[in-house]
Amino acid sequence: MYVLAGWDWMPTVHRLGGWLGVGWALHVTAFVLVCLHLLRDRREAAAAVLWIFIAWSFPVLGPLLYLSFGIDRIPAKGFAKHQHNQQFLAERRAREARALAHWQAVHEDASGVPEDGFVRELNLATEALAPDHPLMQGNEVRPLVSGDEAFPRMLESIRSARDHIHLQSFIIGNDATGREFLDALAEKADEGVEVRVLFDRFGSSRAVFGGLFRRYRRHPHLHVAGWTQANPLKRQFQVNLRNHRKVLIVDGRTAFTGGVNLSDANRTIDGRSPIRDYHFRCCGPIVQEIQFTFLRDWYFMTGESPDGLLTERYFPLLEPCGRSAVRMINGGPSSRQEVMADAFFLSIVSARRQVLAVTPYFVPNRDILRGLRSAALRGIDVRLIVPEKNNHYYAGMAGRALYEDLLDSGVRIFERPPPFIHAKALLVDGRCALIGTANMDIRSFRLNYESNFVVYDEHFVDVMKRIILEDESLSREIDLASWQRRPAYQRIQENLFSLMTPIL
Repeated sequence: MYVLAGWDWMPTVHRLGGWLGVGWALHVTAFVLVCLHLLRDRREAAAAVLWIFIAWSFPVLGPLLYLSFGIDRIPAKGFAKHQHNQQFLAERRAREARALAHWQAVHEDASGVPEDGFVRELNLATEALAPDHPLMQGNEVRPLVSGDEAFPRMLESIRSARDHIHLQSFIIGNDATGREFLDALAEKADEGVEVRVLFDRFGSSRAVFGGLFRRYRRHPHLHVAGWTQANPLKRQFQVNLRNHRKVLIVDGRTAFTGGVNLSDANRTIDGRSPIRDYHFRCCGPIVQEIQFTFLRDWYFMTGESPDGLLTERYFPLLEPCGRSAVRMINGGPSSRQEVMADAFFLSIVSARRQVLAVTPYFVPNRDILRGLRSAALRGIDVRLIVPEKNNHYYAGMAGRALYEDLLDSGVRIFERPPPFIHAKALLVDGRCALIGTANMDIRSFRLNYESNFVVYDEHFVDVMKRIILEDESLSREIDLASWQRRPAYQRIQENLFSLMTPIL
């Protein structure tokens, strides 16, 4: 029966069976290795079970996906990030006691205990999360809405630089905006200003593959580095660990930070509305904390000596220039503690009257959900503003799977129609604002390197509240009864993507 048209198929069948046996053995081996790695450290059961399912159901592809995207807050090799952070912090402390005595003086003069009881209580909790970044008094923080407001002020600050410019962005577009910023930086570098640019290689992949950064390599004072922690040659497969920070520091005195990326999509072009986003201009002692965070990331990626980075040149004496008390909170996978998630949770549960939250991606952990629900059940006015149409379809659908429980507890949810809202902010009782780069999602809590700021200043919070209420006025409020009548196919999509949230 194995002879057809004079051809003996028996040897081929035996060879095929042999290869299938080898393939099956390799698949089982890879699956067992994935399971052992998952069970080596304690992690969320849902994530572990989902990865086990993927590793078994998709031979070869499943284990490869786990290597590249598996939720692993501190990979086995650690990618040296945590160690580099500690080394850089030790260098900073040594210089505070020696060459940068004025830096220590700035910290002592600017830090202080808030008099307000509510602020003092919340500050005490956040101090435990960010002990290396003290609460700094005497700052001015100004909100800038979208690139239309942020870009002109950022470019003006770049062109006024006299000594150095440090720029970091998740996305630098291979477009007119990206080129305008890099051209301005190159021009200042040619004048002798020291310029450092740090971009995320995943977020800026179009610019990387389009050759944008290669055009600026010949400027002697312009140094460009790409952030990545994926290098198969060093057994580093975590393409999932990304640097989501966006900062610009000029002469160590002025800083810009927030959610705005450097791309055409973030400003009005040919009548097209830009992505709605919040960015901030900062001056005062908090700029030193932003500067330190940039230089720490730069040190990790380039290995440039701390002797040349932790100097008075980059940390000039800063006088108070406003009335905002600000604490910087850095989060990322270099720590097992979910610092950013804890910062959101502490802010929410401290509320006594109102919580206003804006986020483009609403896929939080259970603690954040419970915090929002419990606040609403206590009679607190809790409002959440999210995009009506998300630029990441799966994230939008996963977030909607959470609506019913929140609405049922009294949380008010608003979906803002296009343009896409990429803003991030959390206001508590009109007295505290949590702003910066982190979204209320699993990625920002566990995988991305993020920088947020707790701002205690009723005037600043009032300005932010007016901006957020403007977004709310343009949004459609979700009604519980209507939401419960949504089509069955929509529920299925939401719940399907919700199952994927542990690995999104």
